[in-house]
Amino acid sequence: MLAAIPYRTFETIALGPLELRTFGLMLGVGVLAGAWVAGRHGERFGVHREVTYALATRMVIAGVIGARLTWAITNWDQIETPVDVIAVWQGGLQFSGGFIAALIVGYPTFRKWDQLTRWRMLDAGAFGVTVGAAFGRVGCTAVGEHFGSTWGADWFPLAVRFEGGDPREGFLGDQPLTVGTEFHNLAVNEMLVLFVLALVLWRVLRARPAPPPGTAVAIFLPVYAVNRFLLDFLRINDRTVLGLTGAQYLCLAILVASVWIWRNVRPKTAALVAAEAEADADAEADAEAQASSDPSPATAPSKPVGPRDR
Repeated sequence: MLAAIPYRTFETIALGPLELRTFGLMLGVGVLAGAWVAGRHGERFGVHREVTYALATRMVIAGVIGARLTWAITNWDQIETPVDVIAVWQGGLQFSGGFIAALIVGYPTFRKWDQLTRWRMLDAGAFGVTVGAAFGRVGCTAVGEHFGSTWGADWFPLAVRFEGGDPREGFLGDQPLTVGTEFHNLAVNEMLVLFVLALVLWRVLRARPAPPPGTAVAIFLPVYAVNRFLLDFLRINDRTVLGLTGAQYLCLAILVASVWIWRNVRPKTAALVAAEAEADADAEADAEAQASSDPSPATAPSKPVGPRDR
């Protein structure tokens, strides 16, 4: 039997006289960090950071609204006042609604870019989303949500033992969460996977020679989808349809998309990168040939010396 990790919720963080809500703070840190890493990568390929930041802002706002509305609809029994519908600072965001809303808002911008820029920026976005979601799961851990069952908690190395606090999810199914209960905290599990995945994507995007555009997306999507799909079988407080959560159905669609990107998109972008490199090499050769054919001041014929110049 392995010792469970002691776990206590920490809904607020005191910074001197200020008391900040941990979930809101981590959400903000995640947005800023994700936009920064995406903007830095996009800048390497001619997309100004301001463009990336503006797109990220629109997608984040849409994602938060979509995630919150989806959560509110599926957890209507917890909505007591109109303020509860928008109280994102208390936690309660649903991945599937936020993911779809963000894609809808970002789609027009993606369509304007050429194919190479589009997939390079989608790679940047995958990296940024991974970093941002990892910090977001820190916030979920802080407020106490995304709890799993007690099955296997006595041997699983990442199981937690509740030590107190005021968790958002005060029940494990029909049983109240009491001090000393050992269970799966899925926010902790997902947070660790996302931080490791962020490191992997960072290495992929910095690799030389660079992999075909679309590679980071093709790695991010299946890793996230498989991890989330399996973890959701342990979720005990989420509603299911035919045995699966809403996020699991979305994960199945994501897996199909990731296979398509890996098999169809990456070969095309690899060919486009090769053509781009060949065009750049031809342009450089033409420029060198032009420079060598133009007479320089040192090689230009000298002016004949006339009588007046003597």
